[in-house]
Amino acid sequence: MNFAASINDPNPWYFDDEREEGIIAPPMLVVSLTWPFGESASTYWDASKFPLELLVRQVHYTEQIVFDRPLVPGDKLTITADLPMILPHRAGTYMIIRCTACDEKGERVFIEYAGTLLRGVKCTDKGTTVEAPPEMPKFRSENGPLWDNVTHLGPLTAHIYDGCADIHNPIHTSPKFAKWVGLPGIIVHGSCTLSMAMRDIINREANGDPRRVKRLGCKFTGMVLPDTNITVRALGKRAEADLEQVFFEVRNGDDRRAISDGFVEFSRG
Repeated sequence: MNFAASINDPNPWYFDDEREEGIIAPPMLVVSLTWPFGESASTYWDASKFPLELLVRQVHYTEQIVFDRPLVPGDKLTITADLPMILPHRAGTYMIIRCTACDEKGERVFIEYAGTLLRGVKCTDKGTTVEAPPEMPKFRSENGPLWDNVTHLGPLTAHIYDGCADIHNPIHTSPKFAKWVGLPGIIVHGSCTLSMAMRDIINREANGDPRRVKRLGCKFTGMVLPDTNITVRALGKRAEADLEQVFFEVRNGDDRRAISDGFVEFSRG
């Protein structure tokens, strides 16, 4: 409920626990559950195999989540993480953190592929790929967008999301720290922007039913500042087997792409 409230999403699926079907978690709650692997690296990572000091240079670059079923209250999940791909990138080194969540029966609930750029960190060989993430679908159209939705982010948006989502990083809450690492000031979490896009798309394209979300993904390609507007833009739709795909982007207050190559796959309603 707190996660949904932080992105101003009053969808009854997240709040009305008197309904016969019960409630479920917003799909993007996944990022809150896997965040400790990045936040508490000294606890979960083997420092003898990975230099943890490099993690201060990481920026969230890509995101992809595959759902086997929705998250529901009472779930007890075991989440494991590994690095199945590390590759050189023109901006440094690109790596995938793969998080797999299973329930008490050992059945998979979701798998997340969080792509991170280590800025300015040179990969000295060709890298390695144990398993690449699923290929993200592409969409190109010369037609105009299906719809736009403009949301104003208040000056405390990053702080509210930081607390309610339990995702803490001083670049989102401390102007002093954000400027120290070269940012113009605090920035809104990329996962917050993506969560707001998911809010709009689920409510408009899935009749407000988050249970239909099977996969989502995007690239983070620009910064979003508090007290500015974002525009969620649905670019088009496509039918794929038993799925419906919706393609989108998010523009920041300067009309630049903050999220590019966004997609959501829904089961057919």
